[in-house]
Amino acid sequence: MNNRHIYMDHAATTPVSPEVLEAMLPYFTDQFGNASSIYAVGRQSKKALEESREKVAKVIGVTPREIFFTGSGTEADNWAIKGVAYANKGKGKHIITTAIEHHAVLHACQYLENNGFNITYLPVDNNGLISPVQVLDAITPETILISIMLANNEIGVIQPIREIAKIAKAKGIVFHTDAVQAVGSIPVDASELDVDLLSLSAHKFYGPKGAGALYIKRGTKITSFMHGGMQERGRRASTENIPAVVGLGKAIELAALNLDKTGRKLTELRDRTIEEITEKIPFVRLNGDRHKRLPGNVNFSFEFIEGESLLLMLDMKGIAASSGSACTSGSLDPSHVLLAIGLSHEIAHGSLRITYGIKNTQEDVDYLMKILPRIVERLREMSPLYEKVKRGK
Repeated sequence: MNNRHIYMDHAATTPVSPEVLEAMLPYFTDQFGNASSIYAVGRQSKKALEESREKVAKVIGVTPREIFFTGSGTEADNWAIKGVAYANKGKGKHIITTAIEHHAVLHACQYLENNGFNITYLPVDNNGLISPVQVLDAITPETILISIMLANNEIGVIQPIREIAKIAKAKGIVFHTDAVQAVGSIPVDASELDVDLLSLSAHKFYGPKGAGALYIKRGTKITSFMHGGMQERGRRASTENIPAVVGLGKAIELAALNLDKTGRKLTELRDRTIEEITEKIPFVRLNGDRHKRLPGNVNFSFEFIEGESLLLMLDMKGIAASSGSACTSGSLDPSHVLLAIGLSHEIAHGSLRITYGIKNTQEDVDYLMKILPRIVERLREMSPLYEKVKRGK
């Protein structure tokens, strides 16, 4: 039996850090008040709520009044897209996005498409990149929103958001970026990027699940997402989840403090893994741009194997990894992101995503590279196609 337990799927979720948990705990017990109440225990919660808002705003370079807490990154994406669409439908009903967005964006756009809106899903190149020229060419007089993710959750590719936002601004079009995978991994300054809306999620940077935020630039026309109370200045009704919001604030504060150090470490782990897989295992393809990618992201496709079998065998050896987005792991369909960068169904099915975190070490890479080539070779031995290749047929 294998006693190792190495977690290499930080793009799916991260563990709550001890400091974040410690900050959250009092708000489950002694400081449990409703932030809308005027007595002391309620005021304590209100104070904690606003302090967390200030922390988030400081890290992404905006004002606290432009930060709205949500229940997740998915909710933030849905609010941004549907809220802008319905608030601006009098001006037009055309929205631009890309083929590699998270399903929180794609499904929100598909919902709007079924309700009278026109959506353009821009293709990406073989490295997963979109060009500002593509966006410019797709704009029509009816375009009211552009939504393009800052960094992809599967292949880690970082898009030229600043350049695209400049185009949107010149045309008077609202611009949203899903920064869920980026915040906590790379520097993200919403003011510098000049975006109108930005989504983030705590559990991607060692905060709790069920806590997200949406930056809404002052003056952006957007409808309220939930109705029923005056929380979040009347824009997102529901009693605030104070422990989760406190956790988000603490987590983003810690992530910002350690960003450079963590980034250097994860880049070293990433680059070494990419180099060793490329060197030691034949018939592989690195998915996503080699350099314009998140520090901890490694995504390969292995010919002649099934990704699910690969994951199960890695799990038996104590390694937790992924074949793509955690949100689609229950699906038998290949990743829409891998198909969008030009992979065939067969090769897309043989993908492996490794995403490193702060506790991963060079020893973890040693262990991965000790067992991965063996597992790949063992699986390939079951493939008639691989046998033909080996025989040179």
